[in-house]
Amino acid sequence: MIKSIAFIAACAYAGACAAQPPHRVGLSYELSYNGIVAAELTEVLKHDGKTFSLSSEGRGKGIGALLYRGAARRSCRGEITSAGLRPLEFREQRGDRPAAVASFDWAKKTLTQEYDGKTETTRMVPQLQDRLSFLYDFAFQSAPDLKPGKVLRAVLTDGRGLSRFEYKVEGTELLKTPAGELQTVHLVKQRENQDDKGTELWFALDRDYLPVRILVLEKDGARIDQVLTRIEN
Repeated sequence: MIKSIAFIAACAYAGACAAQPPHRVGLSYELSYNGIVAAELTEVLKHDGKTFSLSSEGRGKGIGALLYRGAARRSCRGEITSAGLRPLEFREQRGDRPAAVASFDWAKKTLTQEYDGKTETTRMVPQLQDRLSFLYDFAFQSAPDLKPGKVLRAVLTDGRGLSRFEYKVEGTELLKTPAGELQTVHLVKQRENQDDKGTELWFALDRDYLPVRILVLEKDGARIDQVLTRIEN
C-alpha cells in the first residue's frame, strides 16, 4: 500500500502521481505556542469523488484552556474538479462570536464575504480559495506540481477579507510526528519583508498529500506549531 519513498518523491516532482484520499479521513493535531501545548484540533474530510466537506474544531488544552474559552470552528464544502477543490462555502466561528462566511459563485465569478453584519460581493481573482480547502487541495489535484524551487501563489479568504500568499517548494523532508515518521514535501511562505509573518507547511507524500504540520512565525518571534498526532480512515 505504501510505495517506496524514492518513487513517491519522483512522482511528486514530476507531477505524475494522481491520488485521492479515502472517502472519510479524520486528522488530529496538537498546537503549541513557543513549545507549550495550547490546543488540540480535529479535522474531518469527507468526499464522494464529486463533492467534499471539511470541518475543523480547535479547543484549548492546558494553559490554552484557561486563555481561550469555547471552540474555534471552521467548515467548508464544495466540488471536486480535475484541478483540485473548488469551494462553494466557507464558515469560521470563534467561540460565541458571529460566524464569518465566504460564498463562491463560480458561474458569476463572484465572492461574497459576510462578517460583523456587513456583506461585500467582489469579482473573483485567480488562485482563489479559502483557508481550509487550500490545505487539502493537493490531495485532489490530478498532477500536483511540487518540484523544488516551484513558487505557488494563492489568494485565500476567511470571510473577513483576502490574503495573498506565495509559497516556495523547498523539497522533501522526513518528518517525525506523534503519528509516525512521514515523508513530506515542505513549503515555505515567501516574506515581503522582515516584519512579515512567516508560515511553513508540510504535506505527507505517502498519505495523499494531507497536511501534517503548520508552523507560524509571528512578528514578535513567537512560534505557533500545529503537528499531526493521529490519522483515522
